[in-house]
Amino acid sequence: MNRLAVFLAALFFSMSAFTETELKHNPWELIIYRPENSQKINEVRCWLKIEDMDGNDVTYTAARATYEWASIPNRVNNYERTYYLMGGMAMHLHNIKPGKYKFTFCTPADKQYPFPNKKRNWNSNEFIYDTNNPAKVIFVYPTVGESGFYNGGWIISAKAPEFFKFTKPAGKAVE
Repeated sequence: MNRLAVFLAALFFSMSAFTETELKHNPWELIIYRPENSQKINEVRCWLKIEDMDGNDVTYTAARATYEWASIPNRVNNYERTYYLMGGMAMHLHNIKPGKYKFTFCTPADKQYPFPNKKRNWNSNEFIYDTNNPAKVIFVYPTVGESGFYNGGWIISAKAPEFFKFTKPAGKAVE
């Protein structure tokens, strides 16, 4: 019995070693992650806008969205009304229709509490997402000036921000 199990295991592994399996990302799904920052900036929401290449707003027709909190992984939540992110949230876009899209994030001037500057919207750069050449994860984070203080804007990038580091268990130094 033992020899049969060993033989079957060896056969399985040898077959899997010789088969070519190409793993591909599903181009119709994307994760948009907003890392945690200070508590006050974490509370400031930024809202997603998706436009087709003709400039039409397709936010709620081009994709369906759910979200998770980084602190409570594997618990999927549905958006009730609008697609937004707060610090520590990951947005999952599902069933993205094939094509190219412009993603932007905005925090309207009247929704910037607890920050006192309510003179202008906080806008992001445009991020072009193409289902023919898809990203798996993109990041959204607040802009900062040379002084290190938040200065009212958002960055969308396929690269994690420089300050983003994975935490290690207590007692070990962070590199």
